[in-house]
Amino acid sequence: MSNAPTTTSLPDANSSHWNFSPSLAASLLFLVLFAIATVGHAAQTIWYRKPYCIVIICSALAQTLTYIFRTLSIQNPSNLADYEAWFILILIAPLFTNAFIYMVFGRMVWAFTSDHQIWKIKAGHFTAIFVALDIVALIIQLAGAALAATSKGQNTVWTGLHTYMAGVGIQQLFIIIFCVFALRLSQKARQTLVGQERRSAVWLLGAVFIALLLITLRICFRLVEYSQGLKSTIPTQEAYQYTLDSLPMLAALYLFNLIHPGRIIRGEYGVATTAEQTKLAQPLGTILI
Repeated sequence: MSNAPTTTSLPDANSSHWNFSPSLAASLLFLVLFAIATVGHAAQTIWYRKPYCIVIICSALAQTLTYIFRTLSIQNPSNLADYEAWFILILIAPLFTNAFIYMVFGRMVWAFTSDHQIWKIKAGHFTAIFVALDIVALIIQLAGAALAATSKGQNTVWTGLHTYMAGVGIQQLFIIIFCVFALRLSQKARQTLVGQERRSAVWLLGAVFIALLLITLRICFRLVEYSQGLKSTIPTQEAYQYTLDSLPMLAALYLFNLIHPGRIIRGEYGVATTAEQTKLAQPLGTILI
C-alpha cells in the first residue's frame, strides 16, 4: 500500500510495513511546504476575518499531518499506526480543498450576480448542496482507505480499494456538475460586471477552475494507480505520488494563498445586509456561517 523506492537502504523486511525504501528528505520537504501553507492560511483567515476559511486550513493541516506521520513511519517502519495514518490522510485530505471551493462559490454567486442565484438555485444553497455531496464522497473514500490500509487479506484489500475508487469517481462526477454552474457564473459575471469587480471575479473564478483541474489530475492519478491493485508498477515509483498527488494539492493551497477569497469578497456575503443574508441563506444555506 505504499509508493516508491529511493536510494536509501531497505528496512528490515520482517518488521517494516514498507515494501520499498521511501525518501526521508522528500517527506521532510513536503512536510515543511505544507506547514508553511497551513500557517499562511491560518494568518489570512484571521486577517480577513473569514471563519469559513477554516476549511482550507483543515486541508493544509491534514496534508501536513500526512507528512508528519509519513516521516515518523519512515524513521520507525515497524510502527503500524504511523503507516496507516499517513496512508489514510493522503487519500482524504484533498476533499477539504474541494469543500472549500464549494463554500467560496456560494459567496461568489452572492457577490457577483444581481439576483444572487444560478438557474434558480440560491447562492447559499450551492454551498449546502455541494458540501453535502463532498461529505458523501469523503465518507466513501474514508471507509475504503481505512479498509485497504488495515486489512491483510488480498480480497478485503481489493474491496477497500474498489470502495475508495468509487468515492473518488463520485467526487469527480460532482466536480463536473459543479463546473457547469461555475461556467454559467463566469458568463453572468462577464456580462454584468465592470471594472475592478469584474477583474476580481475573473481572477477568483480562474483560481477555482485551476484548483479543480489540479484536483482532477490527482483523482485521475489515484484511479490509475489503484486500478491494478497495490502491486501495480505505479506505487513502486515514489516520484509519481509527489508529482501527481502532493504537488498538485500543494499548488492548490498556495494558489488560494495568492488569490485569497477573503481579499476579493468583502463581508460574509459581499454587500448584503443582515436581513438579506438571512433570507438568502435559509434553510440550506445555514451551514455557510
